[in-house]
Amino acid sequence: MVREAGGADAGAVAELRARWTAADVEDPTFAARMADWLASEGERRTTWLAWLDDAPVGLASLFEYRRMPKPGRPPEAWGYVGNMFVREDRRDRGVGTLLLDTLVATADARGYARLVLSPSLRSLPFYARAGFVPAGEAAGDDRLLVRPGPGA
Repeated sequence: MVREAGGADAGAVAELRARWTAADVEDPTFAARMADWLASEGERRTTWLAWLDDAPVGLASLFEYRRMPKPGRPPEAWGYVGNMFVREDRRDRGVGTLLLDTLVATADARGYARLVLSPSLRSLPFYARAGFVPAGEAAGDDRLLVRPGPGA
């Protein structure tokens, strides 16, 4: 199951973030700092948690970038995919695909012009299967991927 994370989920988000960074550091304030960070991101960041057997096993977030208005043109926004992570012992079970499908459907519903991300080398095939393509040399990062929005 994938659902949008709320304020009460800061502990689960913090737990997954610590696993992702392989932090074996005792940090009793980390969950509170994560809650503060999530709150400070406001409406422009949406974070989802994936659950398996009543435990959080994955997360992903989408940050909305809003373009400066231009005369005669409607408002435009695009999304940056970040913090995509599935616990190593839960990979290859469709969790990542479910998270990404949820994120892409949300971006399409919001009318984003595009989605952008900078994936790890290992995840390049995963994102290519989902329709992400290289942004091109002009972007300055050979791993930057883009998925055009539904109207592009």
